[in-house]
Amino acid sequence: MIYCEKPIYCWAMVIIETAKELIEYLKIYRNKELGFVPTMGALHNGHLSLIDASLQANEITVCSIFVNPTQFNDTSDFDKYPRNFDKDIALLAERGCDVLFLPTLESMYQRESLLSFSFGALECVMEGAHRAGHFNGVALIVSKLFNIIKPSRVYFGQKDLQQCAIIQSLIKDLSYDIEFNMCPIIREGNGLAMSSRNQRLSESEKEEAKALFASLELTKTNLLSGKSIKEAVDLSKEYLKNNISFELEYLEVANAETLQEIDSIEQGQEYAICIAGFLGRVRLIDNIVFVG
Repeated sequence: MIYCEKPIYCWAMVIIETAKELIEYLKIYRNKELGFVPTMGALHNGHLSLIDASLQANEITVCSIFVNPTQFNDTSDFDKYPRNFDKDIALLAERGCDVLFLPTLESMYQRESLLSFSFGALECVMEGAHRAGHFNGVALIVSKLFNIIKPSRVYFGQKDLQQCAIIQSLIKDLSYDIEFNMCPIIREGNGLAMSSRNQRLSESEKEEAKALFASLELTKTNLLSGKSIKEAVDLSKEYLKNNISFELEYLEVANAETLQEIDSIEQGQEYAICIAGFLGRVRLIDNIVFVG
């Protein structure tokens, strides 16, 4: 089914619910530059910055909203994931998105998939180590969407840094003719990385969560001042302990490209500092990338 969002604007955003109809509709843009922004909805300014980047570089922009069950290793987390489709549709229409793909679960998974992906060492650290099967689910849904939409360019946020590395590997290994774009993290005024999961935080928790970004900056400062990785990480863990009720899963310094842990930093090389854990019942992640 195809809908047209026509508020007070002179253009229309087309909303399509099935892969078959989307493939047919996009035939009229076969020779156009097509930008694609995949999301799970609960949109915020971080998502909208990806839409803006696509609108600037492409003739048509497609956004998808699909809460993908195969990338959740905790069914309660899937059930609690924020969903507000009416608000999302209004935000995308106002921003100027051309097409919204809003598929149902049945249309994306007609049967339980027999296909599985392995990304070697890349999926054995950080998120992969704490969320078994997560990246297999990500790769499965993203490859489905790429095959349906056939974008020229895709846009992902740096907040999910390891996911970005996984998708870049997927594009390269499966020979997709797609340009990958990783866009900067958009933060709240206190430094908290914007995330759909932030909607589940109380106002006091959102204020408390500013300590995550502060801990990343502290780690970087200590590393650049000459402290060892262990010293810098330990100091940041102590800072977190004193400033936030946070159940830390990991705080790691890694090679920015491979995301493998390192023993020391070298001048001129690029590194990532990544953090994850639970604030109350909400799991949060963040990262910064810097040059040694």
